[in-house]
This record gives sequence, C-alpha cells and structure tokens, in this order.
Amino acid sequence: MENKINDLRSAIALLQRHDGQYIETDRPVDPNAELAGVYRHIGAGGTVKRPTRTGPAMMFNSIKGFPHSRILVGMHASRERAALLLGCEPSELAKHVGQAVKKPVAPVVVPAAQAPCQEQVFYADDPDFDLRKLLPAPTNTPIDAGPFFCLGLVLASDPEDSSLTDVTIHRLCVQERDELSMFLAAGRHIEVFRKKAEDAGKPLPVTINMGLDPAIYIGACFEAPTTPFGYNELGVAGALRQQPVELVQGVAVKEKAIARAEIIIEGELLPGVRVREDQHTNTGHAMPEFPGYCGEANPSLPVIKVKAVTMRNHAILQTLVGPGEEHTTLAGLPTEASIRNAVEEAIPGFLQNVYAHTAGGGKFLGILQVKKRQPSDEGRQGQAALIALATYSELKNIILVDEDVDIFDSDDILWAMTTRMQGDVSITNIPGIRGHQLDPSQSPDYSTSIRGNGISCKTIFDCTVPWALKDRFERAPFMEVDPRPWAPELFTQTK
Repeated sequence: MENKINDLRSAIALLQRHDGQYIETDRPVDPNAELAGVYRHIGAGGTVKRPTRTGPAMMFNSIKGFPHSRILVGMHASRERAALLLGCEPSELAKHVGQAVKKPVAPVVVPAAQAPCQEQVFYADDPDFDLRKLLPAPTNTPIDAGPFFCLGLVLASDPEDSSLTDVTIHRLCVQERDELSMFLAAGRHIEVFRKKAEDAGKPLPVTINMGLDPAIYIGACFEAPTTPFGYNELGVAGALRQQPVELVQGVAVKEKAIARAEIIIEGELLPGVRVREDQHTNTGHAMPEFPGYCGEANPSLPVIKVKAVTMRNHAILQTLVGPGEEHTTLAGLPTEASIRNAVEEAIPGFLQNVYAHTAGGGKFLGILQVKKRQPSDEGRQGQAALIALATYSELKNIILVDEDVDIFDSDDILWAMTTRMQGDVSITNIPGIRGHQLDPSQSPDYSTSIRGNGISCKTIFDCTVPWALKDRFERAPFMEVDPRPWAPELFTQTK
C-alpha cells in the first residue's frame, strides 16, 4: 500500500519505493554555490545552463560548516515525480490540481504537542543565536547577493482581519544574525498585508515554513484571479490530500505555522525599514530567476526581524536549484489548472489539455491542446488563447495545437508549428499588455514599442488545422500493436 503523505518525510518515503526518483549522498558539499553546481548536472533541468538534465530528488547529508544539517533539492523537479506525489498521471495534473482549487479543505489548528516543527526551539534573543550558523542557506551561483532560502513559504494574516491569511513563496536573503530581506512582488496579498501594517506603524508577524508536503508548495503557487483576495491557498493542499493542513501557534509571534514543517522561522516585517539586497557582497545580482538569468539585486527591500527558529529533530532544509524544472512544476501546475478551469467553463469540452512549458519557467509559455468538433468551433482556439491570457497575466506566448499533438513533447509541438502554421495568418500579436517584470526583453530599451518595464507583446501562435482542411492533415496511420512482446525491458513500469 502506498504511503499516505502528510509531510516531507512521508513524501520522501514514497519516492524511495520508486527507482530513479530519489538519491542520497554522504559526500561533503559546500552550500555556497557548490551544491547547486552539483545538482545542475544531477537533475535541475528546465532553463538551467547546459549541460543539465531532469533527474531524481537529492539529499545532501553532509554540509560543510553545518555538521547537524542536511539539504534536500529537486523534490518537485520532474513532472512525473509531481504526479507520483499527488497520486495521478502526469498528463492529468492540470485536471487534478484544478479540481482541488475549486473544492478547498480549510486548515485546522493543533496543539503544540502535536506539532513536530517545534521539537527544537531557538530564540533570537539568546546571545549565541545566529541564523547564519544555525541553518545552511545555500547560494545558487558565486555572484548571488547572499545565502537565500529559496523555498520559504511565508504565512501572514491581514492586520485588520486575522481570518484572512495568505501563503506565498518569497525570495529571502540572510542579511544578519537575526535579519532577512524579503522580495515582495506588487499585488501579492502578503504585500497588501505588509502595507496595511506599515501604514499603521506596526510590524507584520510572519512565519517562514520550510520542508513541506509537496502539495502545500504547489497549492501556494496559485494566484489571482483563480485564488482571489481572502482565499487561503492551504485549502488546495487540503483538497489534494483530502485532509486539512495542520497549523500551530508560533512560539514567538502572533501567527500560525505549518505544524509538520521541517523548519520554521518566526519573525516580523518591520515598518519603514529597508536594506540593499547585496549589501554584504556588492555583486549587483540577486540570484538566478526562473527566466534563466541572474536578476539584479534590489536596492531597497523590507526586513524581517527574526524572533525564533523552530525545527524538527534532524531537520531537512529544502531548497531548489534554479532556474530549473522545479520552478516549472511549482509555478506551472497552478498555471495549467487555472487555465483549464477558466477555458472549460467558457467553452465546455473544447480544451483537451494545457502545459505550462518548462522553457517559460511555468509562467511565460502555454501550450493549449484543443479539439475542433464541428465547423462552428473554428475560431474558438483564439478565444481559448485570450481566456488563458486573461486568466494568467504573466503568460507571454500561447501555442495552440490539435488533439493529435503531444503537448509534452517539444518535437511534436515544433512539428505542428512547422507543418500547420503560416506566419502571415497564424500569428496574432497583442502589444502593450502587462507581463512579468523578470522577463529581460520586456523593457523600453529592448523595443521602442514597450512603454515601461514589464509591458509585453503577447503572441498567439495558431498551429491548429483549419476545420475545412482536417482530412488533408491526418498523421500517417500506423498499425496499432502492443510492442511489449518485442522489447519488454523498455516498457516495464517500476512500482
């Protein structure tokens, strides 16, 4: 019987039952760039500089300078692994996650005695406390602004209404013994909470939750309008697991933490305090961003004053190496689910599947597979693309293909673009639309048509066959046979 997943350790236990999904090493590794350099070759995938590959999750059991720590990377760095961890087929992930977001299961609060995350407690007012020595926050490259917690799920509540809670993954750079800088993108709900608190001259209590059930991370990556203001994304994980996420009251701040997390950092976002992200390194860079480039260090970021750190015994620090396949999974599955739900509601039965392609980091490039069932469906592919762009504003390019094209096979997508598209009639450009600030091509110095940073030209590539010509574009009709008797070793499924 398969493991029932309710935390990171039970998820790892499941992966250990499946060949090729998880490995460990006891060879010492430096968290400063070396660990990321190793995993780039093991399994980072995505838009990481070549050579790279998609491979297993990897546990580093011996961290230089941190004799009591271990680091896990790559938990989400494979679509197949994500499906295994969520209990569905890889091709069904968008549907599976999309159903969960429509039927959330609210989290529950448990007593401290039932919260493994508080097995160890370290208070920041202890003279010996130093976050830089307690936790091995890694760097991805030698030019990072500093050590980062890359999978820190920040939980905070509206200071005017504590029933409104949000969880979001943010870029967190270790700055001092008890200080982190935090990058908050405009429009995020936690940024709304922070501004409310700052306007009132008060700090905003937060918990930073690390080492979680993979379903929690995936659910947390949903964005508006799919999850509007007031929607607690922990409910998505609750629906995926059919049991509520357990929360516990923090030990040092008036905020909840995820009870079965590996590590919790409790702190307060300080009002009116800002720091330069690379103040200790002066590299000019932050860290690798999902589009594949090293982003610029932010000159003025809010500060979290750490109040305490709690953790499980023999805690696992979970991180990612990016830009890579792990980011594609985390960002892409909510993207796919959001688009699928929206298009299905508007045009029932027309959209067959959707893939937030890894080349776009799960955000910029969407492949939509559609099925024209009658003459009046001609043109609906464009409607589906417009719905997708409206549903997920960070999308930049949409590629539309027919039902006979494998959207998870880039060769098949490019084949459709080559044989079923004519540039003068099949490409639609929509200029002047808000995109994503981390796309380096979306800036006025790249094109005079761009009015400001983050403004983009959205493009729809229609690689579907016109309804009237469908008979002319049938793929070569191979005989349907079962190949297993001829090559059984190629078709053995590992259980």
